[in-house]
Amino acid sequence: MSENKVDLKKILSVSGHSGLFAFVAKTKNGIIAENINDKKRTIFGESAKVSSLHDISVFTNSEEVSLIVVLEKIKEKESNNAINIEVKKATPEVLKKYFEEILPDYDRDRLYVSHMKKIADWYNQLQSNGMLDFEKDDADKDTTVANNE
Repeated sequence: MSENKVDLKKILSVSGHSGLFAFVAKTKNGIIAENINDKKRTIFGESAKVSSLHDISVFTNSEEVSLIVVLEKIKEKESNNAINIEVKKATPEVLKKYFEEILPDYDRDRLYVSHMKKIADWYNQLQSNGMLDFEKDDADKDTTVANNE
């Protein structure tokens, strides 16, 4: 894979901490991660709830779609630019309409507005840090192809 591609397996969301983190190293009792915005490093213990963006999926009415596919759809809609809504202040109606445009069959019962805000915020953080060129493994490629047919 190209060195400038972003591996979403190494981009982390940590419950209780704002922002996204890049995995730096494993320690005896947890991990060291660097905030992608301010570059400050933090040690997260084993009890921290850490999720790799690669492992996150979005519910649709027919299947679960990997977050990378959703981020790619946002990237395409926004022409590589930031989302043109103020995510933190957006009304539920605005967010739902936005997600209907990028993922028309999203599961309205299981994808909450709070999830939409989080995904939009993650996208904007990745975009502002020039991190929208994702590495894709075979499963991601298969899903992307299937969704574009």
